[in-house]
Amino acid sequence: MGLLFSGLLYLVLYGDLLRNANPSYDFWFYYPCFFSIITGYMAKIYKTTKAVGFRIALLGLSAVLLMITTLAIAGASSEDFESSKDELRLWYHRPAEKWTEAMPIGNGRLGAMVFGGIEDERLQFNDDTLWTGKPHDYSHRGASEYLPVVRKLLFEGKQREAETLAMERMMSVPLRQHAYQPFGDLYLHFSNAQKPSDYHRELDLDTAVARVTYTVDNVKFRREVFSSAVDQVIVMRITADKDNQVSFSAKMSSPQPDTSTAAVGKTQLALRGQMRQNRHPSGMRDSCLKFEARLLVSTDGGEVKSTNDGLEVNGANGATLLLAAATSFVNFQDVSADPEARCDKVIKAAADKSYHALRKAHVADYRRLFGRVELDLGTTDAAKRPTDERIRTFGESNDPQLAALYFQFGRYLTICSSRPGSQPANLQGIWNDNIRPPWESKW
Repeated sequence: MGLLFSGLLYLVLYGDLLRNANPSYDFWFYYPCFFSIITGYMAKIYKTTKAVGFRIALLGLSAVLLMITTLAIAGASSEDFESSKDELRLWYHRPAEKWTEAMPIGNGRLGAMVFGGIEDERLQFNDDTLWTGKPHDYSHRGASEYLPVVRKLLFEGKQREAETLAMERMMSVPLRQHAYQPFGDLYLHFSNAQKPSDYHRELDLDTAVARVTYTVDNVKFRREVFSSAVDQVIVMRITADKDNQVSFSAKMSSPQPDTSTAAVGKTQLALRGQMRQNRHPSGMRDSCLKFEARLLVSTDGGEVKSTNDGLEVNGANGATLLLAAATSFVNFQDVSADPEARCDKVIKAAADKSYHALRKAHVADYRRLFGRVELDLGTTDAAKRPTDERIRTFGESNDPQLAALYFQFGRYLTICSSRPGSQPANLQGIWNDNIRPPWESKW
């Protein structure tokens, strides 16, 4: 009976571990208490002798120790928080060389393309409210007066005349709409990243987390990036499996003219700007929005310092980067918000939380939407190859799972590019790196 009970106790413990691979510290108090109560209750029911009761306790304790050993082996990295599904991963053996190869992340409002570079990492980021233009009434005065005339021409079969009249008297003023704009770039430089091996880059659709791992001089480095809808920040975690190995520099820039960067204390960097009213490189006129991005770097050990170019981290065990971005947009009639105050508020709130808490809240929020649908079309050995290879050979291979992955990737992009309270997804979702994007990247 003691052996059976110990096995059941192990299943309870191990089952809880599977449900939440990031146990809180009260775990170490809760389960010994639970164990003591249950063993005492079992001994009372079965009227065991002290010797038998001791054996039950010993077996139960063995189960606890076995569970702890399992935690140490299965969770070798403290950065692994939950199990995920391999069939929902896009993965590659090399960094992205161009923008369209980067991995998109987003929270509906704030998006980024993660390149996964080794020595030089780039996150090109967007805020869905950064556009050219200003509040404006596009209606064409008197247009309604020409509606019956246009209808009459159409019913008479005079298509060309109807189109000409509608273009002259009914279309918006001006006819061309304004353009969605790139916000900025976050660049990280890792000086200790020469001669890497075991490179792996992936986008996990099950958790909405982009991940990069590689090894340099027998040190395994790991980066995770996600855009949190809960906390409205992009979060990056950089770790190594040996102490004092995380060192890098961080800087921000923008393709927008009239921008500047400045240190905010010792651990923050601000990118500030205002859309140029006239002669904007997009060719658009009458722009007005102000914008700001804020980067906060915190470390486990090591040192963070600000320089003329940005921030530097040296000799840390790990680092967490929080990136916020905001504009002065309130609604289509009001552009009076303070982007600096918005960034400051968001950064301060997110900085009060651990990386574990930020990630756990993000995954739970995202899975609430993504986890509603599953699609299984079957899996073949082709699914074991990198995603770019699978795409290139799809026409001559038997890879039904790639079609299911493509379907889920579409759902992922939809969730990441539009949420309640954000702008509707535009032609490119929320991802755009061009001052003059195709069709203005509008709706």
